[in-house]
Amino acid sequence: MLRTLTLVTLTATSLSVYAEDRKPAVAPAATSLEGRWDLTVQSGNNTMPSWLEVTHSGHNTLVGRFVGSSGSARPISKVTFADGKLSFAIPPQWERATQDLVVNGTLEGDKLSGTMTTPAGQSVSWTGVRAPSLARTKQPNWGKSMDLFNGKDLKGWKAMGQTNQWVVENGVLKSPKSGSNIQTEQRFSDFKLHLEFKYPKGSNSGVYLRGRYEVQIVDSKGLEPQIDMLGAVYGFLVPNELPENDADQWQSYDITLIGRRVTVALNGKTIICDTTIPGITGGAIDSNEAEPGPIYLQGDHGPIEFRNIRITLPKE
Repeated sequence: MLRTLTLVTLTATSLSVYAEDRKPAVAPAATSLEGRWDLTVQSGNNTMPSWLEVTHSGHNTLVGRFVGSSGSARPISKVTFADGKLSFAIPPQWERATQDLVVNGTLEGDKLSGTMTTPAGQSVSWTGVRAPSLARTKQPNWGKSMDLFNGKDLKGWKAMGQTNQWVVENGVLKSPKSGSNIQTEQRFSDFKLHLEFKYPKGSNSGVYLRGRYEVQIVDSKGLEPQIDMLGAVYGFLVPNELPENDADQWQSYDITLIGRRVTVALNGKTIICDTTIPGITGGAIDSNEAEPGPIYLQGDHGPIEFRNIRITLPKE
């Protein structure tokens, strides 16, 4: 009898511990640092865009993501924040260096400022403001589409580097070799964009929405969808499939951008559906996300061709 009672007692204790483990966790209090930040980095006379996101992981740990002036979003395993001071370090990405990027800063009100030490050992200053939500209260009433490329010359476009390698041949906008990127002279907010593109095997390009969010173009035939492959919003959004054609064949993008929400169709099939773009991608023209921006085409990563570039804007 005594043995039976002991067994019952042990079973009850085990159940009590199990029930304690199953209690719902209390949500941690958000810190004033959490959220998305548009950063501007100053290096001598050069100004470069950057971006930071800070979120909580459990009760006591802050984590995040960081985007520099190039490359893709990088995970931050831990952000230290106390008494208004923040710091974190992340390993190099595409930089040809072995040291970490070290970031230190101060939060005052709704503004950040601080210094970064690059993997190359250079110290630069930076400032940050909260990124806008870009939320829209209603769906656009779309107007008529218009051509951004006339098929004859570069009217309405301008090269973004000192040397312009872009040419127009037989209704096609071509970058026959790596060189300058190119952007529209006109700037846009919300839109629907159609364009067709073709690349040789192994080449790489991209189309930047408002000049800040890159939809990747790269030879990805036979690969699984990834965050830096064809159809991705570079470093942020992975397409759900890749209905891509072979290299040297024409392909198409149909992209809708409303605020931060993007829909991408590749060759007529939706691969990203009404999904939020968290922030700027590497290579952005600036970090002023609330402002209209150009359509810009990447020409510094290999040969690329475009045609039938059209945009549809909301009615006034």
